[in-house]
Amino acid sequence: MNAVFLSDAHLKNRSDPGYRALLRFFDSIQGEIEHLYIAGDFFDFWFCGNGLIYPEFFDIINRLRELQAGGTGIHFCEGNHDFDMAPYFSAQLGMEVFTDSADLILDGKRIFLSHGDTVDRSNHKYLFLRWILRTRGFDIFQSLIPPEVRWKLAMISSETSKGMSEQSRDELAEKMSAFSLGKFREGFDAVILGHCHKPLLRRHGSGADEKIFAALGDWVEYRSYVLFSDGCFSLKFFES
Repeated sequence: MNAVFLSDAHLKNRSDPGYRALLRFFDSIQGEIEHLYIAGDFFDFWFCGNGLIYPEFFDIINRLRELQAGGTGIHFCEGNHDFDMAPYFSAQLGMEVFTDSADLILDGKRIFLSHGDTVDRSNHKYLFLRWILRTRGFDIFQSLIPPEVRWKLAMISSETSKGMSEQSRDELAEKMSAFSLGKFREGFDAVILGHCHKPLLRRHGSGADEKIFAALGDWVEYRSYVLFSDGCFSLKFFES
């Protein structure tokens, strides 16, 4: 069993260096990886009203479909920038979408996977914005806006969401690390989260009792991901 976990690519357009690097990374794992888990904020925004997809996303979606056709299972956890993904990725493409978190079993290890944006319950302004963007009223509102205008507004909304964080990456990573300890007590062997944009892998214990906490970092600055192979987790960086 082998799998790749990544998050926070924040894809906007084909000209972004991270976008091009991700296409090359997917080329490099074609036919080599059994599962690809994307833990949120893969897209900097996501709307698919009336089947219309932001044209800049065609290349990366087609590459995901190529991976899928080659035998790689594609799985998404929704993030704070990309949600309501199931109507397209699950219903139309047959990829798995988790709205909040996933409870996985890989090679006998129980893994908790989530974007991680709800771990810090003290950031009330952010949690309120997150709730607003997921309401039925907002969904109806955005569906009435012409696609070109909707995509421009999504860019503005994306920047607003980024500005709602009141703490550093280090602070958020430590809160996530503390959160993982609770999950270990629930029986999980590994906790894998995105959102904080800081790549980090911590090992607790050793041997059969080893527990893993991993923060996936991002694809914007670090090109970081976690590889699960032969029952072991490792933090990797793609050198494009």
